[in-house]
Amino acid sequence: MLFGRKKRRITRILIVEDEPLVAFDTEYFLSESGFEVVATLDRVADATLILSGEGEIDLVLVDVELADGSGVTVAELARGRGALVLFVTGNCPGEARSLAAGCLAKPYPQRDLLTAIDAIEKTLAGKAPKKLPQSFSLFAQAA
Repeated sequence: MLFGRKKRRITRILIVEDEPLVAFDTEYFLSESGFEVVATLDRVADATLILSGEGEIDLVLVDVELADGSGVTVAELARGRGALVLFVTGNCPGEARSLAAGCLAKPYPQRDLLTAIDAIEKTLAGKAPKKLPQSFSLFAQAA
């Protein structure tokens, strides 16, 4: 298929964001871009329940400052179950490099989110991404 969509390694995404407009926009944009949004949550407690379940999750997009705690807790749980983490925050935490594949600084254009996800996918495939958005720090390295 010449013009078909490329096969993605990251297809199922969990969004943990407590700003309703950002959460809704991100969910809609990712769904329209061909990703399956597992859930869109605004609390650490809800994310803990989802991450403790059996469903497959490839990537967790998580804000650091949530209403009932820290997104770092969510990242630790996600990492423990083998899911990739992308922090989407105005303030990337110090431990981000050890917990996440990258950090995307808010506010960001939606195309930067897609470019960040693509860059993470490329590193998983052992390739170096070409150009990264200025607001994105990639921690995962190509093999």
